[in-house]
Order: sequence, then C-alpha cells, then structure tokens
Amino acid sequence: MQKLRITGLCVIALLLLAACKKETPQTVVLTPLLQSVQVESTTVIVPDNGTAEVSFSVTVKDFSFDLKKDVTLFPETDAVTITQVRALGEGRYVAVLSDGGKGEDYEHSVRLGVREKAGAESFVFSSYFTVQLHRLAPGVAIPETGLATVYINTERGASIVSKEEYVNASLSIQGLSADESMEDVVCQVRGRGNTTWSWPKKPYLIKLDKKASVLGMPKHKRWILLANFLDRTLMRNMVSMKVASMTGLAWTPHCVPVELVLNGQHKGSYLLIEQVRVDKNRVNITEMSKEDNTGDAVTGGYLLECDFHYDNEVQWIDNHGKCVQMDNGIPFGVKYPDSEDLTTAQLTYIKNYISEVAGTLYGPNFKDPENGYAKFLDIDSFVDYWIVFEVMGNHELGNPGSVYMHKDRGGKLVAGPCWDFDWGVLSYRSSPQGKTGLINRNAIWYARLFEDPVFAEKVKNRFQELLPQLQTIPDYMDALQKQLSESAKYNFRMWNPADDASMNGGSIINGDENMSFDEAVKLLKENYNIRLSIMSQQL
Repeated sequence: MQKLRITGLCVIALLLLAACKKETPQTVVLTPLLQSVQVESTTVIVPDNGTAEVSFSVTVKDFSFDLKKDVTLFPETDAVTITQVRALGEGRYVAVLSDGGKGEDYEHSVRLGVREKAGAESFVFSSYFTVQLHRLAPGVAIPETGLATVYINTERGASIVSKEEYVNASLSIQGLSADESMEDVVCQVRGRGNTTWSWPKKPYLIKLDKKASVLGMPKHKRWILLANFLDRTLMRNMVSMKVASMTGLAWTPHCVPVELVLNGQHKGSYLLIEQVRVDKNRVNITEMSKEDNTGDAVTGGYLLECDFHYDNEVQWIDNHGKCVQMDNGIPFGVKYPDSEDLTTAQLTYIKNYISEVAGTLYGPNFKDPENGYAKFLDIDSFVDYWIVFEVMGNHELGNPGSVYMHKDRGGKLVAGPCWDFDWGVLSYRSSPQGKTGLINRNAIWYARLFEDPVFAEKVKNRFQELLPQLQTIPDYMDALQKQLSESAKYNFRMWNPADDASMNGGSIINGDENMSFDEAVKLLKENYNIRLSIMSQQL
C-alpha cells in the first residue's frame, strides 16, 4: 500500500512537471517613461475668441500617451484651455490653445505638462512660456484699420489643418469701395508654406470656384494669404514686389494688404497676393498638353523653381555649380506642367536643357556671344532678377529658396518671377556681409556670370539706370507705414514675431522682431539706403 502511495505521488509530480514545461513564459513589456518635454515657443498669443498653437516635442522613442487626457497646462486655467493635441511625427506634437470665453484678459507664465506615461499620476513639465489673451473692446468684432477685410467661412466651421487637403468654404470681401467688395464666393482653402506653416499665424491658399478679379487684381482662381508672421514691418514682401515691378521682369505678383477673418475670428494683418502660376494674367508662357512631346512643341512652356527645401513633386539636382544648402549641386523642380500632366519626354527635355545651359556656362567658351551662355539665357532678366535680390538683401538667391525661372516655347531661359521676400530681407542678422559688400555676388550661376566682364558691365549700367526709381522706395515705405499702422497695432496684440527664434536655433531672424512697428520701419529704411549706397560703390 505504501509502495502504491509513493508511485502515485511520483506520477502526479511528473504530470505537474510536464505541465510546467508546456507553459509559455510571459514576456514583460515595460512602457518607457517620459524624460522631458520641450516647447518651441516663448510666447503664445491666443486671439480673441480664437485659437493658437504651441509646438512641443518629447525625447523618449516610441512614447505613447492619450492626446485627449494626458496633456495639460500648469497652472490650470479656464481662461485658456487645451482643446486639441495633434501628432506631427518623430516625437513632435501641436497643442491647440483656445480662448475659454471667460471675457477677461489673460497673461501668465505657464508650463506644458505631459503624463510620464498614459494614465500615470505624475507629469513631466516643459520650461515656462507666456500665454497671452487680449480682448478687443466690447462690441468691436473686427477693428477698423483702413484695410479691406477678407472673410472666409469654412463648411461647418472646419479647421484648416493641412497643406494637402482643401476645405470647402465661402469668401467675402469688404473692400474700401463697392467695386472691390465681393459676396459669398464659393472656394476651397488649405494651408501652404514650408517653415511658415509651422508658425502659429498660418498662411493660406485660396482656390476660387471661378476666375475672378480680387481687389482690383487681374482675374484668376488661385490666391495666397501671406501671414508675414516674422515681419515686424508687415511690408517686406510689398516693398520687394514694388522694387521688382520697377524692373523689366516679365511678371511680378500684385498684392494688397488686408485683414483676415476666419470663421468669425479676426486673424490679423495678411497680404493677399497672386500665386505664381502659368496663365495669361501671370507667368504668360505657352500652356502645354500631354501631346507636346516632340519638335518645337516640347520646348515649352516650363515654370521651374530652385529651392533647397526640395519639396517639389518633380525635382532633381543639377551638378553644375554649387549652392549653400546643397553642396552637390543646384535643386531644380518643375512647377509647370503639373506633375500629373508632365510627360516623360517633357521632363527629359527640360532636364537636358538645364544641363546644357549649365554645362555651357561652366565650359571653357562660356563668354562666347553666340555659342556661350547668351545662347540659352535671357540676359536682361537675369540682370534685373539679381538686382532685386541684391537691393533687398535677400540671400536666398544663394541658398537657393523660392528662386524661379521659366522658359517659353522656342525661347530662352528667363529669370523670375520674384517670390517670398520676408525671411532675412534687409536684415544684417541673416546677411552680415551686406553691411559692407554684396550679398549675392556668388549666388548659384551668378558666380560664373560675373566672371564675364560683359555681364558685370550690364549689371552696373542697369543698376544706374534703375537707381532714380529705386531711390523713391523710402517714400513708398512711409506711405505703407501710414497705411498699415492701425493694422499693425491689432496684429501684434495677437502675434509675437520674436517667436520666430524657435525656428532659427534660438536667434531671431530679421533683427527687428522685438522693436515697435515704427522702429522696425525706420530700421528697414536705413538698411535699404545702405544697400543702395554699397551697390553704387561696388558695382
């Protein structure tokens, strides 16, 4: 009996041992704890009854948290609340701050708090930043600034959060006269820009349902609302377009300063400007079809952009010449024909053409008046284009950024149009060499062009020819200062240009962001006059 009991126990033990061997070991997954939160702005200004965005990043790889529950402001307040958090990818997020509707001004130093892991009691805090909410006077929804007002109302009040996806909307304009006003025009709106889209004051692209003249500008469907967020003067783009219009460039965008009201919220001072497009009223070159693949038909028209952001759908690097941002060559992109319409034969043609132009320019006989670069380039346009960038101290001709060229059917390559003159324009923070010398002498192809005495003489003579007109620009700045003064007053209650430092390694970009509007305009005029003086001496 004892022997049976022992045998039974052994069997049970063996069964238990077998069961243990079959059991799959449990893997313990540890959720990483958040280590730090970094906010990219020093000041966030929430518009009256509106929203503003604060970008932040976390430093833990694969960190996961509830975007609705795990982010908050400290100290908490119902004057300004977080109503949304969006993931941007690679550990970057955007928190949307909204006016809590309590009817009071608010200005406090706060921190952004994120739970160290989903559901945890403890938070990890960012450094302090300032949140401001300054209300307009009671009963005043939109201030009277002396500018036309653009009203955009999106379908069901939808937010504009994408540069790719359009939102259905209607557009109305209260102009300074009945002729300028518009009522309930059907349109679509989306975001736009590279760096500028990441800033709290957003730029927008408008696509009208039908071509229309807007505020006296020629008819078209597509229009841009530039935010001019980092520009304390609000006039850098307008002044630059004015200078460009004094030259012989084929087309320069028209523009008008406006107030923007989006879904009932005043967004401040904007610049309504024509988008760079191929059209009889804009870049007036031959419009191509998919059948234009041989002979003279394949030679144009093309609209090209050189841009170090390298964000065009069709793009390549030409290895002739150098630029600051791309050591291995110059980035070219095709803006027209559109990527879905551009054929393989057309792309091959324009790439080969650019290669032939650049190869000739950097070849041994580049100065030859018949078979050198003059065979391919519209020299007068390249002269005028350089003068505009140099006068305005825009170093992005050398980066290059937003540098356009176009080629019509059977024609040469033409420089222009001018675009995007807010970053570093007439600022010696971005171009310190501009205080004593030329800024774009070695920009992309120009370094080689200036090796030809004939080209250098053309630039010198053309500048002297344009100088009397260029000397009127300070008076134009004075007129703009009066026109924009009221708009600037309200705009800078909502937006702080010095926040551009968050996108520039902690350093402000133009150097006037912490000045008053009047001080900034004064500095702009001084810098402009310095540019004219230096160019007169060195050309």
